Amino acid sequence: MKFPRLQLQESLIIQNLISFHYFEYAKGYVFEGEQHDFWELLYVDKGEVEVRADDQVHTLRQGNMIFHKPEEFHTVSVKHEHKPPNLIVISFECVSAAMSHFENKIIALGDRERNMLSLIIQEGFQAFLPPFDQSAVHHLARNPSAPFGSEQVIKSNLELLLITLIRHQDQSFIQETVKQSSLQKEKAEQRIVQQIITYMQANLSQSFTQDHLCQTFHLGKSRLKELFQTQLQTSVMETFKSLKIEQAKTLIREEPYNFTEIAAMLGYTSIHYFSRDFKKAVGMSPSDYAKSVKARVQRDQN
Repeated sequence: MKFPRLQLQESLIIQNLISFHYFEYAKGYVFEGEQHDFWELLYVDKGEVEVRADDQVHTLRQGNMIFHKPEEFHTVSVKHEHKPPNLIVISFECVSAAMSHFENKIIALGDRERNMLSLIIQEGFQAFLPPFDQSAVHHLARNPSAPFGSEQVIKSNLELLLITLIRHQDQSFIQETVKQSSLQKEKAEQRIVQQIITYMQANLSQSFTQDHLCQTFHLGKSRLKELFQTQLQTSVMETFKSLKIEQAKTLIREEPYNFTEIAAMLGYTSIHYFSRDFKKAVGMSPSDYAKSVKARVQRDQN
């Protein structure tokens, strides 16, 4: 018996990846601009940034994404009144007519889209070799130790992200069927985790324990552990430490504090423990990180 075959339709295809960047910019940074014949997405992972797209100027904040269409001249600058930003920039070729949905738009990503983008970034860090923070470098070098299928995972997730964003803009989009109780539970767990993260961000100078968080949020230890493993795939105390290090990086880029002051502001009893945790998380000492930020600004502005 001959079985009929159905060739699956592909509404949007990423042909080639051009660049993959994750930038941590200091105040005063200016990228003079460029234009090219492929698409580029810019997402503000943290902080604020001013973006020019042809004759339009936009201030993008955390959670905002903009797409630069082919041949659109664009620039990036960080004003002194802005919080130093972390930016994700990915350039790619896609000739699908559906890409017109992204022209001249700024999109605020939801939790689902942010999770997709996070998967793309995590996979990219494994698929390619650094540097990821040099705006003039557009050559992607494959990592010989990359996990199986890394590039295909990036392509699939990037296409899925674009399709999801288009569907959200299309009023005829048929929503996924989800059990209401399951959806409510997921949102409730996300709210609890976000409340705990917000609390930790407001108390980075403290050295509280897991027991303290359990008492504050009326949770058992096993439940607290389950929430963070499910939502963030890490522990609550590792999350707290990561928040401290991210704040340290921001303070270093802002420049008004020395390392001893930053360590004290983040609740470290000595600069030794601060430097140890910083190097473990970032891969370089605080002083080397500060030098790399300054060198990056000088290099990109020359």
